[in-house]
Amino acid sequence: MKQSRFTEQQILRVLKEGETGTSLDEICRTYGISRSCYYKWKSKYGGLEEAELRRLKELEAENASLKRMYADLSLKHEALKEIIEKKL
Repeated sequence: MKQSRFTEQQILRVLKEGETGTSLDEICRTYGISRSCYYKWKSKYGGLEEAELRRLKELEAENASLKRMYADLSLKHEALKEIIEKKL
């Protein structure tokens, strides 16, 4: 996946600037982004504060960790089932 040139905090600052009334054309020209990029950011990060964004990232990381843990346990469970079936 392509990595963005902007951090989430920078994206939030750009969106806040758009909310203050600065024209969209000026924002896009200043930061070197397209209108579609701005609207994608707005749909993804619109209405979020930095604290909420930090919490969202923490939850996503925890969710990924739990998914990995579940996959490992599932593989171990299947292996143990196969061993038990072979013994019987």
